Amino acid sequence: MPELKRIYWTRLGLRLLFTAVTLWLFGSAILSLISQAASSAGPAPSSATQVFRGMADDVLAAVTLPGAIAVVLIIAAAVINARDVRRRDPVRRFTRQQRRTGMARAGGVCEMETGFGRRCSRAAEHGDHFYPWSKGGSTSLQNFVAACSRCNRAKGARIPSPGQQLRLERRRRTYVPLDAAVAVGERQPLP
Repeated sequence: MPELKRIYWTRLGLRLLFTAVTLWLFGSAILSLISQAASSAGPAPSSATQVFRGMADDVLAAVTLPGAIAVVLIIAAAVINARDVRRRDPVRRFTRQQRRTGMARAGGVCEMETGFGRRCSRAAEHGDHFYPWSKGGSTSLQNFVAACSRCNRAKGARIPSPGQQLRLERRRRTYVPLDAAVAVGERQPLP
């Protein structure tokens, strides 16, 4: 669980940081163009090339730092994605026994949550990787979640939040026998 929390918050932080840097980049470019237009009201430059060269120099100076930070964030995201690919379980599909056991554990009802953290009441049709296979989730019974087609499509390949994980484990305690494991989410180790 602590590893999944760290992964979730790291990816969310990277996404938010990249959004902020992108806004900073575009804002800097626009503000430098506006300040250049306001300052060009003085003595007229001798040619159009000098005007455009001055504008390009101002924009380049304004976007250098946010552009460098954006490149660093893109490289960090590429490294994380490459580690996910190396981490992928060679077996993609759950076995029949895993599906049978997972569906029986769920009672044939979707285990995903709908609004306000309640359990979905539709019939389970799919076996879903709680921690997505594409992000390094293992194809094991601990990572198996019974899901209806709507919940499975809505979740996609997103990493569930730590809160969703805790709520699913809490809900499982209500319908799973006391001696059975309720833990959810498992990640493949790096080779």
